[in-house]
Amino acid sequence: MAQNSTELESPTLELTPSGDDSFVLCVKGTWTINHQRPSLKKILKEVEELPSGAALAIDTTETQRYDSSLTSLLLRMTRTAAHKDLKLDYKTHTDSGIAKLIDLALSVPLSKDEAHHETEKDFFSRVGEATIEIYDNIFDTITFIGESILSLFRFVTGRAKFRSTDLWLTIQSCGAEALPIVTIISFLIGTILAFVGKAQLDTFGASIYVADLVAIAMVREMGCVMTGIIMSGRTGAAFAAQIGSMKVTQEVDALRTFGFNPFDYLVLPRMIALILMMPLLTIYANMVGIVGGLLVSWASGIQPLAYINQTISVLDLTQLSLGMMKSVFFGIVIAGAGCLRGLQSGNSSSAVGTAATRAVVTSITMIIVIDSFFAVVFTIFDI
Repeated sequence: MAQNSTELESPTLELTPSGDDSFVLCVKGTWTINHQRPSLKKILKEVEELPSGAALAIDTTETQRYDSSLTSLLLRMTRTAAHKDLKLDYKTHTDSGIAKLIDLALSVPLSKDEAHHETEKDFFSRVGEATIEIYDNIFDTITFIGESILSLFRFVTGRAKFRSTDLWLTIQSCGAEALPIVTIISFLIGTILAFVGKAQLDTFGASIYVADLVAIAMVREMGCVMTGIIMSGRTGAAFAAQIGSMKVTQEVDALRTFGFNPFDYLVLPRMIALILMMPLLTIYANMVGIVGGLLVSWASGIQPLAYINQTISVLDLTQLSLGMMKSVFFGIVIAGAGCLRGLQSGNSSSAVGTAATRAVVTSITMIIVIDSFFAVVFTIFDI
């Protein structure tokens, strides 16, 4: 082990027959991260092509120096041999340290995700798996929508079973506790709209119409959309993480065992809370955005009373109701995406983080899609 780097040999792998249905995998040279390793694809293919039931011995006696890269390779060989039902001997001619590490690794069951990546797949296999995954996601989404509708129906008819404290805590979490971030973002959006609008309208001597621009933009689009995006990142991700953590700790399975419907107990309170809170948060965001525009206009020389009068004259009940109507759908999408991704979460801590990320991406994407759909509908009906 104490040889100079100039004396160290390059790592090699060689599979040789040693008798009838007996083979030896010889590992030679220096297996460290600083030495380029030979191609593993060829040797793995040779091991996979060995006849079932053949004897395979691993020989590392001519290995000069090694690190965890060699242990990882031999572990992969061991699992490949087990998959091919080979009679594997990795202890007789193997360093005792490597053999102990392989024993330790084999004592831990292989997870589904690790098994999925254990073998390299060709292009068509990857396309097929992606297609199956898309189909499963579509099927899970349709099933979730159906279960949610049934759960809401049970709630309306008074047959849904959940803790009322969960509903009120969720309302507080996605309502009052969301006000600070909604206030900051909405105020800044209002000021940005006022700055941009005034810079353009000043060239026409129509600065007063900044009030029209800010008011219509906030109540029709920016108020509900920005609130939806904020709640997607803040509340939708939290829903996914909470339910995903409950799946990891098997609390969802425990609910089923005790006769509770997970949709009534977990999804329904969250969905009701967001459906109720999103319109209220949208109204609040609209008001804060208009105030932000008022302050910018006031600082630019427009009197506050003139700004307020212009805002009141341009807004009517129809304009005010458009954003609120969209916010209800946004609330359904945010709660649904968060709960769905949480229920789809795997049974590891990393899977919980992935579920939260997917919930945010799904809900924001759906918000933009729904908003675009309503924009087309409002244009067709000249609203």
